[in-house]
Amino acid sequence: MASRPSAAYPYSSLEKQKPYFKTLGLDLYPYFNGTLNISIAPLEFEMMKPEFTFPLVEWTDLHPPETFSFSRCTVKFKGTEYAGWVYYPHPETKKTHFQNSSLIEVIAYEIADIHYGDTLEIEVNPLEIRVKRGISE
Repeated sequence: MASRPSAAYPYSSLEKQKPYFKTLGLDLYPYFNGTLNISIAPLEFEMMKPEFTFPLVEWTDLHPPETFSFSRCTVKFKGTEYAGWVYYPHPETKKTHFQNSSLIEVIAYEIADIHYGDTLEIEVNPLEIRVKRGISE
């Protein structure tokens, strides 16, 4: 989750990353300053041809540069649609973090009254993201 400060980061990672992404061509400032962590288990997803990929972004001095990809999506919650972006920190450049392939991180406009465990729907671009059955199925 790229939202609030933690033991690993004394600041919100997304808040610190936004200026870098804006300089590279993706303005995320209008969106909520955190991610929705959406489980699609037992399905998994694979980022194939995202709209944006920013290689080796040096956004912190706490670890080496990371590569990020973004693909537009829509979140549907309680009958309302919210535009957003699938936020994908590439696991091969994020050595200290396990990236669960059944967990989609989404940056979206603020969603009122949403809580952990709530059910929602997500639409992704099938030309950019492949959703498939998990290995354990």
